[in-house]
Amino acid sequence: MKRRDFIRSVVPVTALPFLVSGFPLRAYGRSPFLEALLSAETATDRVLVLIQLGGGNDGINTVIPLDQLSPYNNLRSNIALPDTSVLKLTNATGLHPKMTGMKQLYDDGKLTVIQGVSYPNPNLSHFRAMDIWLTAANSNEYLNDGWAGRYLNAEFSDYPDGYPNQVMPDPLAIQIGAVTSLSLQGPGRSMGISIQSPETFYQLVNGVPTGGTDTAPQTPAGRELTYIRRIAVQSQQYATQVKAAADRVTQQSAYPTGNTLADQLKIVARLVGGGLKTRIYIVNLGGFDNHSSQVNQTDKTTGTHATLLQRLSDAVAAFQNDVKFLSTSTNRLEDRVIGMTFSEFGRRVQSNASLGTDHGTAAPMFVFGKSINSTSTGIIGTNPSLTDLTNGNLKMQYDFRSVYGSILSQWFGVSSAELSAVLLRNFQQLPIIRPGVA
Repeated sequence: MKRRDFIRSVVPVTALPFLVSGFPLRAYGRSPFLEALLSAETATDRVLVLIQLGGGNDGINTVIPLDQLSPYNNLRSNIALPDTSVLKLTNATGLHPKMTGMKQLYDDGKLTVIQGVSYPNPNLSHFRAMDIWLTAANSNEYLNDGWAGRYLNAEFSDYPDGYPNQVMPDPLAIQIGAVTSLSLQGPGRSMGISIQSPETFYQLVNGVPTGGTDTAPQTPAGRELTYIRRIAVQSQQYATQVKAAADRVTQQSAYPTGNTLADQLKIVARLVGGGLKTRIYIVNLGGFDNHSSQVNQTDKTTGTHATLLQRLSDAVAAFQNDVKFLSTSTNRLEDRVIGMTFSEFGRRVQSNASLGTDHGTAAPMFVFGKSINSTSTGIIGTNPSLTDLTNGNLKMQYDFRSVYGSILSQWFGVSSAELSAVLLRNFQQLPIIRPGVA
């Protein structure tokens, strides 16, 4: 088997775990490492942090339509939040009472709500719906590469050949999690690496030793093993860069404990603050598939969903405080980092009999950071109607790919031609980045 055919057949299917300073750093590739210099389309030091809310977040109990309390209380009689507990953003709209951290960001002009985000003919299967969000596909279209991967491939078309190099010594994208997201998959190769968990990150930073390797035999299988080890060398080089960036940050602001999302975002802030040039980070918070016990029967402001939203809110607020804390006069970190939340779908308008909600369609997204355009109200779009529904589900206001495209063009400076190639078609631009920043 030819080396290229071998690696093409093996690598896209399975992540190759390599023990790098004692933890598995997963790298992907398919071609030999030839010396090459970077020729990225766009020079930028900006960073995008993606927060995946796994399971399908209930947007109606996250961003509450205070102007529709009658249908809200009627359709959700067993899970409706008391309107007096809701954190008001405007007279018409409020946040879940546990989201005090994000409410403060909103008040500071660092949080925007995008209402009614979905896509035509939405799918209600977790796996298929998430694939659609990760690949930016139509609902009847199946793609093998992700939207972020296509963007990074357009910017770094030679990757992984000749990487890392002096111009781009760092990973293009990093996901904290055992498996690199489909969103980072480029044409035939992943454009990012994954750090398996916060625990393995700290093993790397603390210098847990790596085991040795033996010499590969001079056989066809041995030569393929040698090539795979060359990918491992690239992983080792990236691990060295990650550790060096982490070592440059010796102090961070406070993060909440017992919060897995906060643990992940703390690592992201440390790496960005340490000078890593990585453009995209992906973190996640699961548990949003609340078919039952979404709220506590005696106190609707508490329960599974409330706990998750508090973790999200507290983690994002701590992260935003940290990037401000890590900013210096020469490195305005807070100006260079924005974040975005997404989930595979929202929930149905009417609650079920188990104090929960079932799979739905449209839901709000949050974009946060100092450079976002908070607009006059901090909200893009209007409250979705709770009475004008499609099969019991909310109607879409904005296609999620409009959000992707607006961030790519306004934040990363992606041209219209490249944007069309990345998202495979054209979408409406939304005012997400503050004028004068883009």
